[in-house]
Amino acid sequence: MNFEALFAFLEELQQNNTKEWMDAHRKRYTSIRKELILWLDDLDYTIAQLDDAYYPTPGKKGINRINNNLMFHPNKPVYKDHFGAGLDKAPNSADFYIHLGLNECFLAGGFWRPEPKVLRSIRDGIDYNGDDFKAILTKPSFEKLFGELYEDEKLTNPPKGFTKEHPHIDLLKNKTFAVVHELDREDVLDPRFKEKITEVYLEMLPFRRYLNEAASL
Repeated sequence: MNFEALFAFLEELQQNNTKEWMDAHRKRYTSIRKELILWLDDLDYTIAQLDDAYYPTPGKKGINRINNNLMFHPNKPVYKDHFGAGLDKAPNSADFYIHLGLNECFLAGGFWRPEPKVLRSIRDGIDYNGDDFKAILTKPSFEKLFGELYEDEKLTNPPKGFTKEHPHIDLLKNKTFAVVHELDREDVLDPRFKEKITEVYLEMLPFRRYLNEAASL
């Protein structure tokens, strides 16, 4: 995958963020997108060999649209400043997300503001065996790659059905349960980028499995 060409395209796109410009450069965009899909196919196969429970996700299924949703976000540019893709995309579960953008590159996974039913299931899981979840979050190798949970809005008061004395009340107040590993552009351009991704994937796996099990309850 020629990531230099991918970043160069994104830079020009953001300087000319119009449908007219995109239409004039559609062949170039299509070529980069096809190459990225093939790269994702290869990554999908590689990770599947490492995780017996992996949900096969071809690149064409995992890659996100580059168009912003202007119906819900009319003030956004027509096109995004990044390519994004999810792997291990089993239905109603937390996938493994790859973000390659101009302003930020990262690997992430978990649940971003899940619907109330899923959020309640995750909180019930933490209530039942929050010590296991805490052990995953505080494992030194995990903290080295991800730090803490992704910082998002939290409840001020305990969620319904829980008291402020709950031993894991700080976790229960979260609305988002996700972690992020930041990347530099140099990481993406490094020939060992795929090895970096698999390292992060495997370290994140117990975290995602815990959440998926809780969400399925």
